[in-house]
Amino acid sequence: MTGPQRPPRQRVVLSQRRGARRVRTRVEVAEQTEIGAALIGGLIRAQLGLALRLGLVTVAVLGVLPVLFQVGTIGTVAVAGVRLPWVLLGGAVYPLLLVVGRSYVRQAERNEQDFLELAED
Repeated sequence: MTGPQRPPRQRVVLSQRRGARRVRTRVEVAEQTEIGAALIGGLIRAQLGLALRLGLVTVAVLGVLPVLFQVGTIGTVAVAGVRLPWVLLGGAVYPLLLVVGRSYVRQAERNEQDFLELAED
């Protein structure tokens, strides 16, 4: 007695399937081939550039405040009995940091989405 007959084996080639480029790109990224490493390197450079740009903006804005407090009468102005430097440092800095943080998250997610679209195309 012989068992059930199996159909002959067929060779499936990646490039013959639909969506082969997407699969190939994902494989290159997962296996960290040269192309995959270049794609990931591009994402890392984009994220680093974004972090450096927003970090420099934050440092520049916060670094200017002490200079403004020393120049002229800005450091002696009082708002509701509290000197302006304390109002700015105690209240205005935190919304600035919140805006910078949200901006970073949005742009970082956009970079990641662009990377995924590139990897899927």
